[in-house]
Amino acid sequence: MKKVTLILALFLGFIPMLNAQWTSPGNGTTYTLDDLVEISGCVSFDPQIFYYFISGDITISANDKLYINRNDGLIYITFANDYTITIKGSMEAMGQDEEHYLPIGMGSGHLRFEDASDPSFLSYCWFGEMNGIQIINSDVTFDTCRFHYFYSQQQSSAVNCMNCDPVFTNCEFYSNEGAAIGSPANGQASPQILNCQFTNNVTSNANQPQINLGHGANDTIRIVNCTIEGGGHDMSGGITIADLMNTGDTKILLKDNVVKNNRYGYNQQGYNLSSVIVGNQFIDNNLETNPMNGGSGISVFGMNENNKAFIRNNMITGNLWGITAINAFDIDLGTEDDWGYNQIHDNGNGGVVYDLYNNSANDIMAVGNYWGTTDIQEIENHITHQNDDPNLGLVNYIPFLEDDNVSESNTTAFEAWPNPVSDGSFTLTLEKAIPSELVIYNVNGQIVKSQKIDNLTNVINVESLGSGVFFVEVRNTSDKSVKKLLIK
Repeated sequence: MKKVTLILALFLGFIPMLNAQWTSPGNGTTYTLDDLVEISGCVSFDPQIFYYFISGDITISANDKLYINRNDGLIYITFANDYTITIKGSMEAMGQDEEHYLPIGMGSGHLRFEDASDPSFLSYCWFGEMNGIQIINSDVTFDTCRFHYFYSQQQSSAVNCMNCDPVFTNCEFYSNEGAAIGSPANGQASPQILNCQFTNNVTSNANQPQINLGHGANDTIRIVNCTIEGGGHDMSGGITIADLMNTGDTKILLKDNVVKNNRYGYNQQGYNLSSVIVGNQFIDNNLETNPMNGGSGISVFGMNENNKAFIRNNMITGNLWGITAINAFDIDLGTEDDWGYNQIHDNGNGGVVYDLYNNSANDIMAVGNYWGTTDIQEIENHITHQNDDPNLGLVNYIPFLEDDNVSESNTTAFEAWPNPVSDGSFTLTLEKAIPSELVIYNVNGQIVKSQKIDNLTNVINVESLGSGVFFVEVRNTSDKSVKKLLIK
């Protein structure tokens, strides 16, 4: 891919009009930039360098359209004195291809879509050095566009959305002073962010993520197949979706993304958020200098138990905290009938591994995940829950995966019957008569019985254990297997 060189021109002798503005009549007309040069008094053109200069506020009224098509030559559109193009009708702007983008901005200015009467579509546009793009109650699609070097003095994100569901496909956001895409706490938005690249945004090192969204609209917020990579700024996070004002029900899909090298990976916070988090990689989000202030691969902070997260098939490693669960929530990391298949390991800070930290009184189902080891005591040491503090909820993580794709429960090392146990003993049958060790754990991961076994058939007395749910582990020098046992 060739880089487009953005040429900054010096307009000698040009004096912009003070407080210049122009509004289209709203009679269904389509306007080009050349039309605006002729009739608006707010646009000038330098034919030697194909440079359009915006020198006043322009409003494209409802039913009208602004059409920009780079068919031949180089076209540059730049703003002076923070002027704004407001679209209340529609806008279509098109570059040619990835070698011939349409550069817009380069100096200052705003692009604002507000209560637009018709959908807008922008493709192969390169937005740079602007004060912001606002989308308010409008239908806008950006396809294969670039957003870079936006300023953050006037709005905190390069693109800000409110009461709308804008679409971003195959776009690149990089080196913007603030967040790349944002929405306010007092306005709903469900952006569709697909196949996009976010790199080194929040260069001001403000305390905000690269994608910073408030509560969703009727549609689901979708962030799919994107890369969100930090640039070394220790206050810049990956993704936050929050409803702190209890204003609605927010649905979220996070799928097949790579979120890496940020202050934290994904933060879901507030009321009535429901997310499906599937197939993502949350890697090395560890730039936070104080672990008490962040650093999670995934953080779910619920103001009520309607803050829900369904988490499957993710890689969560190298973060200061793997998964943190705070206050109130409904988190599903895997059940007996639907295993999690998440890989959660090697997360930690201060020399201690914190793969899952349940900082609440809620229990968490986390069955069928890989924790970087098959040693049940080591897994227990990497999970903070009721066994560490009786005020915390219990994490049910057994059975777990033997590696990143092979289930321990699928091995046939032994069988235990009857199950449930009702007469104080059960029969354990080995697949092969190999000298092994039997270990029984309670639901808190504590060893309650152990003994050596080496026969194909062994009668195990459990009368002293009382009733409840237990886990039977059989291990030898080459194999290990765990099964659940119910004692009545």
